Amino acid sequence: MKRSLENKIAWVTGAGSGIGQNAAIKLSELGMKVILSGRNLENLKETSSKCKNENFIKICDISKKSSVKKITLEIEREFKNIDILVNCAGINIENRDWDTIDENDWDKVIQTNISGLFYCCKSVIPIMKKNMDGLIINVSSWSGNHVSLLSGVSYTSSKHALNAMTETINMKYCNVGIRACALCPGEVATPILDKRPKKLTLKQKNKMLQPDDLGETIAFLSMMPKHVCINEITISPTWHRRYIAGLGIEKL
Repeated sequence: MKRSLENKIAWVTGAGSGIGQNAAIKLSELGMKVILSGRNLENLKETSSKCKNENFIKICDISKKSSVKKITLEIEREFKNIDILVNCAGINIENRDWDTIDENDWDKVIQTNISGLFYCCKSVIPIMKKNMDGLIINVSSWSGNHVSLLSGVSYTSSKHALNAMTETINMKYCNVGIRACALCPGEVATPILDKRPKKLTLKQKNKMLQPDDLGETIAFLSMMPKHVCINEITISPTWHRRYIAGLGIEKL
């Protein structure tokens, strides 16, 4: 049986675009009060305008511990609870190959994609533990399970680490009603693709997963009853470019 999300509290990081924006919209349609966080105020305002229910904008750079702690305290003070955390914030870089990446770019990706998500999870777990209920959805990647030079050394490493971190939450807190899911999509037509060294065509993007597909998946996860833990979901486009390349039909 699906659970009602009416007036429950969701915090969506990276809510200004792509998967995060669509997750916020879908959860709002299900009656949740949604906290929208990200670094770009104008993008968050756009997401807010598309949400059907009450929503609240919080500027937050998850790569900074102090920013995450500040926002978490504000949310707890204002709403007393965080029922669902959806971690959509994530970055990649253009110079991602071993021959082109430098130490600063490595640090930037790791600091956001794994340290930042750790800060968010760490900050909400005590609140969820106190309420004996909570769901954490960490948006990972196909690259979290499949090593790929295409995604780059830093991004691929960060997503493998994120999958491991997510499962340790289940191992540690399953006895207090906390569930965590690593959502691992293949290629999604979001702005992060613009960082690809080789630019993609509109035709290629249209065959990929769309942000709305992931929004629907996040809504599905969120409606599962609290006795159900979906540890990980891998989702890919039917026209999977790596598979197609193996058939010799289309080059990567």
